Amino acid sequence: MEAPHNSPAAETSPGAEVPVTVRIAVESPEQMGELGRRLARVVAPGDLVMLTGELGAGKTTLTRGLGEGLGVRGAVTSPTFVIARVHPPLGTGPALVHVDAYRLGGGLDEMEDLDLDVSLPDSVVVVEWGDGKVEDLSEDRLQVFIDRAVGDTDDERREVTLVGIGARWAGLRAELA
Repeated sequence: MEAPHNSPAAETSPGAEVPVTVRIAVESPEQMGELGRRLARVVAPGDLVMLTGELGAGKTTLTRGLGEGLGVRGAVTSPTFVIARVHPPLGTGPALVHVDAYRLGGGLDEMEDLDLDVSLPDSVVVVEWGDGKVEDLSEDRLQVFIDRAVGDTDDERREVTLVGIGARWAGLRAELA
């Protein structure tokens, strides 16, 4: 496994809520999808979820499971070439907005055209490669770091670290139990 992420986005200012951190070992793509389905029971409209990990780490697999758990329309696939996809709910739940910010170099200004601030109150917004780009969308956010073995390996094990930032995520550990 590579070294854990020490993202400056996960740091807090004096007087701010202490982030809640949960680490989960994932042994297969099926388990990554199941983690996404578990997260679907925890997320709510207005939540911002940021995914960080190497290419092939399982970010889209996790989001696919999240979409299944939320019961959204359409196949959840990587939005790399379209930047963002909106998956409306099939029932009464929130829409899933899935963004791939990999090719976007700037911060929130460059992402402004995506209207994420408009979508956020009524949707669950998942942003792959969003570090340094979308943190200003919400004081409360869930950052998901996916670490995997790098190099020429067929090892499917992942170490997933969930960091809940803000009061919204204070019960994250209990909610995932």
